[in-house]
Amino acid sequence: MKKEDIAQAVEAAILERGCFLVEVTVSKDNDIEIVIEKEKGDVDWEDCVAIDRLVHEKFDQDVEDYALTVSSAGLDRPFKVMKQFEKAVGTKVDVWMKGGKKVKGVLEAASEEAVTIDGEAIAFDVINSVRPVVEF
Repeated sequence: MKKEDIAQAVEAAILERGCFLVEVTVSKDNDIEIVIEKEKGDVDWEDCVAIDRLVHEKFDQDVEDYALTVSSAGLDRPFKVMKQFEKAVGTKVDVWMKGGKKVKGVLEAASEEAVTIDGEAIAFDVINSVRPVVEF
């Protein structure tokens, strides 16, 4: 199965639920993972179930066997798409730089070229990953 075909098949349903697609991965064994995020608020169980059902309707497991997981991006995963950065503006993030340095601060802005953390612009070409900070 091709991840592009899966993404195209679920795109409208994801948008209808107020969500956006973060990532689709397909392993060599046809283990499919669809990761979604909510525009506002959090992904709930019903969002995941609706997308799961849609994939099973569109892709017949009798024709091509697969395992499917639909989940939210989660608090421990790095941001993958710009909408995640935009949603996180005003919150604390960890920025892992190439070379191992870590910067922690408030995400003030994000563009295709850089993020701004506590007034400092950091270009994406020197960033390994950006993750939300989870505080209890």
